[in-house]
Amino acid sequence: MRLCRQFLTLALILSSWPVIAVAEEKQQDYDIDLIVTMSGRCSTLKIAGRDLACRAVKYFHSRGGRGYFTIAIDNPSDNGHIVSFSGEDARREGDSLFELKLDQMLLNSRDRPMVQGLRVPLVEPSAGTCRQIGILATGKISKVSCAATDRSGNKYELQFDSDGQPVTFQRISQGPLLAEQRRARLKALFECRRKAVEGNILPRDSASYIIQCLEEGSPKPAADDQQ
Repeated sequence: MRLCRQFLTLALILSSWPVIAVAEEKQQDYDIDLIVTMSGRCSTLKIAGRDLACRAVKYFHSRGGRGYFTIAIDNPSDNGHIVSFSGEDARREGDSLFELKLDQMLLNSRDRPMVQGLRVPLVEPSAGTCRQIGILATGKISKVSCAATDRSGNKYELQFDSDGQPVTFQRISQGPLLAEQRRARLKALFECRRKAVEGNILPRDSASYIIQCLEEGSPKPAADDQQ
């Protein structure tokens, strides 16, 4: 079953939570409609055989139904070092287990080509699974574990443990602007979308490009970990 159907329960939970509204005069079909920021640490992060440290973990959901568990790598020399475990098919078991079937890894670093000032991620077809444990109704996610293997046999692994802080949800919808503090995020989204359009990014790659854009514009590690 596709993610858009699996997230029906989540949409109902989020109905009373903060919304990043899109001004009516600037309505567009946004690729990203949900951002979940998690607070904690990565006990394991292996990318194609390399052990790396993470500085932030977020979950992105696109209107097309694709999900992304996205990890910002703790690399002082490369703020755009970002990887995503991504897939379209998911299932939920009870209230506490969410499982995403993976079909690709998105790999971004300073070595990737630039379009409109942003790097375009390498897409590696992969097979694997991400499992998220927690109760969404309370905003508490305790663990995220991901494991995938690409066509060349390279392995990718994530073990993330929450520090007990509730996750932060940002749901993006169309409607009148509601609060001044939300306009900065909306402005960043407009700018990222503009760069994708002007850079002729293919529709299939636009969501990952916008994620990269939003992450490169995020606060530095200390602020990221508390958002």
